[in-house]
Amino acid sequence: MTDETNALAVTLFSEILTADQLLRNRLSRVLPKGMEISHFSVLNHLAYAGTERTPAQLASAFHVTRGAMTNTLAKLEWAGYIHIRPDWDDARRKMVAISPAGRQARDQAISSIAPLINEVVGELGLDRVRSTLPVLRDLRIKLEAG
Repeated sequence: MTDETNALAVTLFSEILTADQLLRNRLSRVLPKGMEISHFSVLNHLAYAGTERTPAQLASAFHVTRGAMTNTLAKLEWAGYIHIRPDWDDARRKMVAISPAGRQARDQAISSIAPLINEVVGELGLDRVRSTLPVLRDLRIKLEAG
């Protein structure tokens, strides 16, 4: 790898990591009281999927350990945002579904973060954001492949 390529790669990852940290901080401030980004992410995933998922499937989707996902799911269940039931076909597994309260909390979270996201996209410009998405998507796919 050339020095120029190395410098560009370091700069790219530095920018992504910094943007991620800044975005997480801003999102955390506007999410409904008591909701963490991980909670919103799981609720959003379940709402979008429209079907039940196992804790293992959710852990895989978010690239976290099963223990970390179990912790998040326990908090969401305690808040009444999800339902966890045994898998009727395999009693060793559990199935997770979003509850009506969880759907409402997710919708409230989206209403809270939409102005922030719209402001950022508006300032950057639709064309710049649209042109950046394929690069970020390709980077994500490359990193997922491992």
